[in-house]
Amino acid sequence: MPDQQQAPPDLTRAVLREIGPRLRAARLKRSLTLEALAEITGISASTLSRMEAGRRAPNLELLIPVTRGLRISLDDLLLWKAPDPRVQAPTRRFANLTVDYLSPETAPVQTFKMTFTPSPGPIQTRSHDGYEWIYVLRGRARVILGDRDLVVEIGEAAEFDTRIPHGVAALGNEPLEVLSIFNRSGERIHLPGISDRYELPD
Repeated sequence: MPDQQQAPPDLTRAVLREIGPRLRAARLKRSLTLEALAEITGISASTLSRMEAGRRAPNLELLIPVTRGLRISLDDLLLWKAPDPRVQAPTRRFANLTVDYLSPETAPVQTFKMTFTPSPGPIQTRSHDGYEWIYVLRGRARVILGDRDLVVEIGEAAEFDTRIPHGVAALGNEPLEVLSIFNRSGERIHLPGISDRYELPD
């Protein structure tokens, strides 16, 4: 039997599938809400939301005012050539913390590599909307979560609701390196959760 050749990818369908996420990314880049874009374009926020989610088929009658409102071209939106996937993200340094940003700022889920140097001071806690997952790459992490004082070892993960006051620091004399995934929407990230079998004694 002759070899069966694989059908070429359906590029048109692939491009149409990407229009919604590209519209959303362009809107977030301009810090516009759906309601604000609806005011600019005269298209209802619910229609814009369905377009971004891929539940409304785009047409020129919708795309032309939307691209004008977002100050992008149709060529940008209907980009056939795959973009460079490498993330050009900054590294930021604080007192005892270095943060490598591993995802674009417009991404709904943010990914970081955080390196903590040991610090003798108390752990500063904070709370905010969202859900966070961390994975220890190197060292040992001390995690304060509400009234709990936990240790997360190398190769272990912790997941928590960031509305609970929380803080992370290096435990011991070695630097701590963690991979952190943060979801602004507050939805669980569906990765392994925190284990309390390493809880520190009172």
